Amino acid sequence: MKILLTGGAGFIGSHTAVELLNAGYDVVIADNLSNSREKVIDRIEKIAGKRPKFYKIDVANKEELSKVFDENKIEGVIHYAGFKCVPESTKVPIKYYRNNLDTTLTLLEVMEEKNCNAIVFSSSATVYGDKNKIPYEETMHTGDTTNAYSSTKLMIENILQDVTRANPNMSTIILRYFNPIGAHPSGLIGEAPQGIPNNLMPYITQTAVGIRDHLSVFGTDYNTPDGTCIRDYVHIVDLAKGHVSAIKYAVDNKGVNIFNLGTGKGSSVLDVVHTFEKACGKEIPVVYEDRRPGDIDCFYASVEKANKILNWKAEYNLYDMCAHSWNWQKNNPKGYDE
Repeated sequence: MKILLTGGAGFIGSHTAVELLNAGYDVVIADNLSNSREKVIDRIEKIAGKRPKFYKIDVANKEELSKVFDENKIEGVIHYAGFKCVPESTKVPIKYYRNNLDTTLTLLEVMEEKNCNAIVFSSSATVYGDKNKIPYEETMHTGDTTNAYSSTKLMIENILQDVTRANPNMSTIILRYFNPIGAHPSGLIGEAPQGIPNNLMPYITQTAVGIRDHLSVFGTDYNTPDGTCIRDYVHIVDLAKGHVSAIKYAVDNKGVNIFNLGTGKGSSVLDVVHTFEKACGKEIPVVYEDRRPGDIDCFYASVEKANKILNWKAEYNLYDMCAHSWNWQKNNPKGYDE
C-alpha cells in the first residue's frame, strides 16, 4: 500500500515515514521544506533500509500535487502539511488560515479527482479549547479555541467531516495529539526547528548543547502545583506508530473516526526540565518570563479509545523522551545543517 505524507519531511512526518516503511508500506513524501530539510530523507533511508520517494512541492499547488498522484498509485494520505506555531499564529493569523486551509482544500480536491478515499489528519488537542475538564475525551465539546493555529485545526476537522458525509466511500481518521517530544532512538532524526524554537524540548536541548545560554520558561502563575503549564508529552516514535495503526484502521472502516494520541498523564514544564537534567547530566539555566498568549493551564488525554480500537498505547516514559532528545541533539548540534 502506497501512502502519501504531506509535510512528511518534518518532525512527526519523518518518524512516521520510518514506522510505515518498517511496517511494509511504500512511502511518498510531499514537502516544500519551509520548516524541514531534505537531508532527513537520507536519514529515513539509513534507519529503515528503504528510501521514501520525495517531491519538493507546495501541497497547495494543485498542478504539482496532481502530478504526485498521477505518478504514484496513492491509496492513502497522512496530512501533516501546515504551520504549527501557536504564538506565531496569534500574531499572523491570516498566514495560518491561508496556508493551513489551502493545503487541505487542495489535497481533498485532488484526492476526490484521483479516487483516493483514505485520509489520516494531523489534528491537535488544542481543538478542545480551554473550557473542558481534563482528561480530554474525544466526545467532548470542541471550539472556544484560543489561537489561529487551533482554529485552523478545528476548521479542517469540520471540513473533513463534511467531505466524508458526502462520500460514502471515504474513510477519515482524525488524530488529536498532545505534545510530541523525543527523537528516534538511533539519534539520526529528531526535532530541528529553524530559528528560535517555539516548543519546549528543542529549546531545552539547544540550551544543554550550548546553542542558547538559557531556557525561557513562560509563566509561573498557572493554576498548577509548581505554577508552570502541564501538558501530556508523548514520545514521537509512539506517536508515529499511532499513525501506522490509524492507516491500517482506515482501510476497513468508512466514515469519520477520532482518536486522542497521548500518554494520559500530565507533566509540568519544570517536570520536563528536571527530568532532562537527569538524562543529560547537566543543569539547565532557566529564566522566567511572562506568559505567552494562547497558553492554558493544563491538559492531558484520555487515551482509552485509541488503546481499545486502534490497539495502540504509548510505551516510552518521560525519561526516555528526554534521553532520546538529548541523544539526537548532542550528536546533531546543528540539526540537519551540518
